[in-house]
Amino acid sequence: MTSKVAEEALGYEQARDELIEVVRRLEAGGTTLEESLALWERGEELAKVCRRWLDGARARLDAALAEEEEAGTGGDAE
Repeated sequence: MTSKVAEEALGYEQARDELIEVVRRLEAGGTTLEESLALWERGEELAKVCRRWLDGARARLDAALAEEEEAGTGGDAE
């Protein structure tokens, strides 16, 4: 399958687009059981990559909002 390094090198959009293609192929059918299992496993890996990107983005947003709130609070106290 794919190495962890290659997975981590995937950007969010790349992982999302590949995941969409995996889902499309699974929904279309016509694959062997072995191919379907391999697609499913790849989809799970891609979903984890997407989740890591989204979690990281959420953490950055939360940190930025907290900084903004602290700056706003500090400014009001002065």
